[in-house]
Amino acid sequence: MTMQNLVMFKELGLSDEILLSIQRSEFTTPTPIQDKTIPQIFEGLDLLIEAQTGSGKTACFAWPILQQISANKQEDHKKIQALILTPTRELALQVSGALYRFGEFLTNQVSVLTIIGGESIAQQTLTLTNGVDIVVATPGRLLDLIGQNVLSLSDIKFLVLDEADKILDLGFAAELDLVLKEISGVRQNLFFSATYPEKVLEIVKRISTKPLHLKIDDVTPTVENISQRVIEVNKDNRGMLLRHLIKEEKWKNALVFVASKVAAHNLCEKLKKAGVNAGTIHGDLSQPERNKALSDFKERRIDFLIATDVAARGIDINKLSLVVNFDLPRSPADYIHRIGRTGRAGEIGHAVSFISHEDQEHFYLIEKRAQIKLDREKVIGFELTGEAPEKVRGLEPIKGKRKSKKDKVRELNLDQTNKA
Repeated sequence: MTMQNLVMFKELGLSDEILLSIQRSEFTTPTPIQDKTIPQIFEGLDLLIEAQTGSGKTACFAWPILQQISANKQEDHKKIQALILTPTRELALQVSGALYRFGEFLTNQVSVLTIIGGESIAQQTLTLTNGVDIVVATPGRLLDLIGQNVLSLSDIKFLVLDEADKILDLGFAAELDLVLKEISGVRQNLFFSATYPEKVLEIVKRISTKPLHLKIDDVTPTVENISQRVIEVNKDNRGMLLRHLIKEEKWKNALVFVASKVAAHNLCEKLKKAGVNAGTIHGDLSQPERNKALSDFKERRIDFLIATDVAARGIDINKLSLVVNFDLPRSPADYIHRIGRTGRAGEIGHAVSFISHEDQEHFYLIEKRAQIKLDREKVIGFELTGEAPEKVRGLEPIKGKRKSKKDKVRELNLDQTNKA
C-alpha cells in the first residue's frame, strides 16, 4: 500500500493502530461503502445501509467499533459493549475472525466472543463470566444464554444487524423481538442489508427513530469481475454435466450450491465415486463438522464443496475461482449472494448456473434482479431436450385443514432456533 492510499483510510478517521491492520490485510483503497459510512459511524449516527455482498461492509462497522471500544476501555469493565447479530453460524464466525484480525494492533485489546449453536454453551458461559467486549451471535443461542441469566445487553453501545433481511427470511422474527426487548439504554444502531423489504423496515422503526439511509448505488448488484454463464441441461443430466465440465474444462476449485441437504449428500457421493475430491456443508452437520468442511476447502484439502444456502452469506474464501449453481436459489437476491463468494478483493471470478425447462421463468426474474442478460449455452452431449412440463394446479384447500400462518411461523422459528 502506498502512502497516498494509507492517507485515504486515515482521512476516514481511523487510528494508526487500525491502519496497521489495514496494511496487514492488504487493502488498497476504501470501498464506496466504507468511504460513505465510516465517518457517519464516528459521528454516532444510526445508519440504514443498503449494499450488496462483497462491498466491504464488515470492515465498515468493525474498524470504527473496535477503535472506539479500545479508546474507552476500562480495566474493570466486564460488560458487553457491542452486539452483532447475524443470520448464520458461518457469517458469525467470519465476522468474529475479521474483528480479531482488525484488532490485532490495538493497545487496549478488545475481546470478542462468538455465540452460536453447535458449540459448547458451557465454554461460552465461562467466557461471558470473565467479561467480553463484543458479542457476535445468531439469535437462537443468544436467547438461550439470556434465559440462563448469564448475559446482559443492558449496557451495549453498538447494535449491528448484519444481513438484516436474511435474519428475518430465515424465520428469526420472533427471536429478534425477544432479543430487542433485552436491549435498553442509549446506543448506536447500524443496519446492513442487501434489500429492505417492509418487514425489515418495521424492525428498524422500532429500534431507531430517524436512521440515515445510505444506498450504495455505485456498486452493481453483481460485480464486474465475475464472468457469468448459463448452461441449459435436463435436470437428470446435471450431475453428469458437472463431472464432464470438471474434467474437460479442468475445474480445480469450486463452491457448488444445491437446494437441499439430501441433494448435497447425494451429489457429493457421486462426485467421490467419479474420483473428485469433494465435501459437503449443510444444516444437518454439527458445528465442528461444518467448521472442518470449511477449513478443508479453504486449505485445499478438498477441491469441491457442495453447499446449501446455509453457506451463501457466510463463506469468505481467498481466491475462490468458481461458483456453480447446480440448483438455482429460491430468491433472486440470493443469486447475488451466492456468486459473490467469488471475484472478491479484486480477483477474477466465474459463476456457472444450470437451468432446465422448469427454471427458465425463474432465471428471467434473477436476470432482472441482478441487472444482467446472459446467453444460454449448450454443451454437446448434454443438450436440453423435451418440452417444459405443464403447470399443474394444486387441489383446492379443504376448509379448516390448512395450518394457520401463526402455526407455520412457529414451526419455522422452532426449526431455525434448533439450527442456530
